[in-house]
Amino acid sequence: KMAGSSTPWVGSAYLFLQSTCKTIVLPSLYESSQKKPNVFMALKLALADSTGSMNGVDMLKVHCSHPHLIVQLKFCKQENCRRFLQSYREGALQKSLQSHLQLSLAMTMVPLEMELKAGSEHLDSMLRDEDRCLECIFREKPDRLRDEEITELEERLKSLTLHQSINNNIAVKDFASLKSPSLPHPSQGSSLPPPVTFIFQGQQFDNRKITPDDHQKFAKFVSKKWKQVGRSLQKSCRALRDPVIDNLALEYEREGLYEQAYQMLLKFIESEGKKATIARLIAALEENGLISLAEELLGLHYSEDCS
Repeated sequence: KMAGSSTPWVGSAYLFLQSTCKTIVLPSLYESSQKKPNVFMALKLALADSTGSMNGVDMLKVHCSHPHLIVQLKFCKQENCRRFLQSYREGALQKSLQSHLQLSLAMTMVPLEMELKAGSEHLDSMLRDEDRCLECIFREKPDRLRDEEITELEERLKSLTLHQSINNNIAVKDFASLKSPSLPHPSQGSSLPPPVTFIFQGQQFDNRKITPDDHQKFAKFVSKKWKQVGRSLQKSCRALRDPVIDNLALEYEREGLYEQAYQMLLKFIESEGKKATIARLIAALEENGLISLAEELLGLHYSEDCS
C-alpha cells in the first residue's frame, strides 16, 4: 500500500509547459506583471477541469525556465491525482489549458507541449500504468510550502470573481466551490471583461470592438468558410448555437455568400455586445486557416503562421 489509512495521501509532481509557436513564450508572459494573473487564471481553471474541483490540486510555485513554464503541483487525495492523470493521459488537460489561455490572454491560438515529472521519473513514458504513476507522485513529497506569489494571485482571483459576480448581479458563490468542468467552454458564463490587448503573429493589438468596416471585409472575403467560422464562434456564443447557422444559410441562400456571412457575424455582434471583440473573430479565423483575412482585418500585409 502507498499509504496507511491513518496517513494522508500527499504527493508532488512537476508539469512542464512549452508553446510550440515561436512567437508565444510562456515564461515571458508569466514574467509580465500585466499578463501573469491571466496565465495564472488559465492554469487554475485547467487544473480544476482535470480534477473536477477548484481544490483538487494545489499549485505550490510556478517556475520560469525558458522556454518552459514549470508548475509544481501538490496532490492531497489519491482520487484527485488519479483524475488528473487520466485527464493528462487523454489530452483533455492540454486542450483545456490551450482553451483557457486563448481566452484569458485573448490570443488566437496557444499550442502547447506538456511533460510530467515526479522526481527523476518521466511519467509520460508510463502513463498507461496509472498505479505506477501514482506511486512515483506519492514518493515525491512537496519540498516547500505554497509560494507567497501564488497566495497573492489566488486572493486576486477570488476578489476578481467576487467583484465580477456583484457587478453582473448573479449569485455570489464561494470561489472554492466554483467548478469549472460544469462550464462547456471556458468563456461560457465567464463574466470577466474582454482583455485590453491580444497577440497575433507576434504583434500586440488593441482588442477593439468589431467595426462596420471589419464586418463588411469579413463578409466579402470569408466566402464559403463563413459557416466554419460561425461554428468556432458558437463555442462561446449562445446566439449561434445549432441550428442557427444552418437556418441562416437557408434563409439567405438566394442572397448568396456575402449576405449569409454578414448576417452570421451580425448575430454574433448583436448578441455579444461589448464582448464582440476583434480578438474573438481573429481567433475563429485562425482556427479555420484564414490567416490572410485575419491580416487584412488587422492591417497586416505579410503571412507568417505559427507552425
